Amino acid sequence: MIKYNPKIWFRHIFKFTKGDTLRVLLPEMIILSLFVFGLTYVELKYMEDLHIFKDAIAVYSLIGFVLSLLLVFRTNTAYDRWWEGRKKWGELVNDTRSLALKVSVSRGNEEDRAFFKQAIVDYVYTLKWHLRKQQDELPHSMNDVELKRFNDSSHKPSHVAQKMYGRLQKMLKENSISDNDYLTLDTNLNNFSNITGACERILNTPMPYSYSIFLKKFIFIYVVTLPIGFVSTFQYGTILISVFIFYVLVSMELLAEEIEDPFGKDDNDLPLDELCGKIKANVEDILE
Repeated sequence: MIKYNPKIWFRHIFKFTKGDTLRVLLPEMIILSLFVFGLTYVELKYMEDLHIFKDAIAVYSLIGFVLSLLLVFRTNTAYDRWWEGRKKWGELVNDTRSLALKVSVSRGNEEDRAFFKQAIVDYVYTLKWHLRKQQDELPHSMNDVELKRFNDSSHKPSHVAQKMYGRLQKMLKENSISDNDYLTLDTNLNNFSNITGACERILNTPMPYSYSIFLKKFIFIYVVTLPIGFVSTFQYGTILISVFIFYVLVSMELLAEEIEDPFGKDDNDLPLDELCGKIKANVEDILE
């Protein structure tokens, strides 16, 4: 995730990041400008005396308004997914701290504290790997048998959570925690699963295919046919207008596509690595 100062906006106008849409769309913008140039040339040279397209600009203005409404809905929907993902990871930060604090004041021994100190961190990093569908490294707290079970499990966050539930049951039988303590700790662990389920819902439920394809086709047809309505008024200036409109409309669609899956490694995705590091530091500090 890119961090920036929103109050210093002028500097960002001339700053181009790796995922900047201008850099991504530059080849398409060049191809479109050549196409519009050819279409404009044909219309001015061979169709200048025809009046059939003279008032088409009004039609394109109306269509542009409808298209803008669709893009607003598309962008808002994508941002809602991004923001919900951020809220869920914020809840995970709070729940991991809460669980660590409750374990730290329990009657459990040092072995129990050491277990949760590592298991909570394992869960957070495992969730990050699960959402990104890739695993950077294996949890160091597991022996060879546990690592094999971990790798063979179909849902790795649940596997780590199951170990923590097992430890809580052991602490309850040994009277290291009371029944009330068990219930409060169980609530925190249950929140872990709820957060994981919410993140999976965001990840596995993209924008409906038919809507996404329709919007892309709508933008393409609108931009490609734009010279028909604009040449009579702007002549060769239509090239710049068409390319600029293409850049604005497609950029909005690209940005929406990027943030609707907030758990990846794109520039505008959530800072999961940073959040995992923060949770790890907090838990280790509480359970030292």
